[in-house]
Amino acid sequence: MPHHVPLIATICVGFLLAAIFGYFATRLRLSPIVGYLVAGFAVSPYTPGFVADSSLASQLAELGVILLMFGVGLHFTPRDLMRVWNVAVPGAIGQIAVASLFGLGLALWWGWSIAGGLVFGLSLSVASTVVLLRALEDRRELETENGRVAVGWLIVEDLAMVLVLVLLPLLGSIAKGEGTSLADLAASIATTLGAVALFVGLMLVFGRRSVPWLLAQMARTNSRELFTLAVLAIALGIAYGSAVLFGVSFALGAFFAGLVLAESDLSHRAAEGSLPLRDAFAVLFFVSVGMLFDPSILLRRPLDVLAVLAVILFIKSMAAVIIVRALGRGAGMAGMVAASLAQIGEFSFILIGLGVEQGFVPEDARGLVVAGALLSIALNPFMFLLSDRLRRSREEPDQEDAGVPVGPHRPHGDGPVILVGLGRVGMVVAGQLRQAKMPVVGVDQDRLKIEAWRKAGGKGVTASGPLDEMLQDAGVDIARVLVVTVPDELQGGAIVEAARRRRKDLFIVARGHSEDGVEHLRAQGADLVVYAEREVANRMVENILAG
Repeated sequence: MPHHVPLIATICVGFLLAAIFGYFATRLRLSPIVGYLVAGFAVSPYTPGFVADSSLASQLAELGVILLMFGVGLHFTPRDLMRVWNVAVPGAIGQIAVASLFGLGLALWWGWSIAGGLVFGLSLSVASTVVLLRALEDRRELETENGRVAVGWLIVEDLAMVLVLVLLPLLGSIAKGEGTSLADLAASIATTLGAVALFVGLMLVFGRRSVPWLLAQMARTNSRELFTLAVLAIALGIAYGSAVLFGVSFALGAFFAGLVLAESDLSHRAAEGSLPLRDAFAVLFFVSVGMLFDPSILLRRPLDVLAVLAVILFIKSMAAVIIVRALGRGAGMAGMVAASLAQIGEFSFILIGLGVEQGFVPEDARGLVVAGALLSIALNPFMFLLSDRLRRSREEPDQEDAGVPVGPHRPHGDGPVILVGLGRVGMVVAGQLRQAKMPVVGVDQDRLKIEAWRKAGGKGVTASGPLDEMLQDAGVDIARVLVVTVPDELQGGAIVEAARRRRKDLFIVARGHSEDGVEHLRAQGADLVVYAEREVANRMVENILAG
């Protein structure tokens, strides 16, 4: 049997080491992303032992970018995008300009050319798609207004980088005196913008009808495999086709593939079908970044690395805060957007690589950009913590709740029952509570489920943003009972913990699926945990013995 299988080796070793180092990172109270970056460095050319194929790893990581942006598109509608456009467009353009100018200043200080400085500055200006989306998802901010602004900002950056990547070779030819004229440059700009506009128009006019129809036909086969295959074919096919035919990025093509499906009744099912692959290949993105890191740059140019990191973490963040505040938006949005964008990634590597090939910048520029990317990605969670701390320092302090008695709790008051999770179990609970004339507020991540619940006469809240804000929107401060029916015990535990932290006297019911899960939910503060499998078994035995 042949053993030269670089693709299999890259995937297997990448996943194995990412799982190991990710676990140890979480045990050290660090983001698992730090572990994934270390895993990539462990299989890089700069460490002894196995060396993974970096070109294969980067292509596999691109699959993660495509599936992530497809998932984001599924949570957007064209109306959502237009609502944030007035902030995202000037914000992204302004931040790119500020970061590029500071990058240019560093390059001129080091003795590089103006053209090289602009390429270097642009490399520091654009955020990583994967890092930004993972951060928003982890914080449940993706479907909030803040999250939509950040995603719209990212899309504008992607469009700007597509244009830059088209123009860079032409600018190189002009700089070398190879006959390329300004007229050629203008024609390339017009062609690129026209191609992007044509792609967007086709997706919004024809894609909104044909893509949901195609997926509906697959759903009617009642074949789970065919439906999942169709979802992946749509996401990957449109992303690849948009890049080949229209010259846009894979990420932008995938986003519009999801966007045209967002208003379909199958959007939530499509998101679930792509979720496992999306998360797996997103991990490989961080592994591929770790593989690029040459630690010698820290010894040869430590101060220069710190200067690059300062531009990424602080200059970009300050520019974002100033622009968002100048546009009349709140401090919360400004801080969240600033933290989201305080990192760089995949477009930066492509851009600086092309700059090296065209002779605009020296080889050390690539090392500085990669070092800045790796360090900024590792530090990005701390930027969010800093943003949260600064936001809380401006808010009114919460009243002390030390005097509120802790358990045993009972349902009390005349407030609503908050029901988190409108799945199969949750809808049965909701139906019986409504029959009993109890007011119920439904909470779910699926926007379509919430809309259906509201049409049926119920009050509903889409679960997006931080847990505290979600519970506040649902009315936890006046609720008589909180019922958590989500099947994921870790997610359920986080909801229970947030609710208990906010209300010491609240009666909380949760759903468990294992002995460990039941103990976890109780430890987080649940008063009653219904062990679903045990209840089913007990009812079966009761009926057998009664017969």
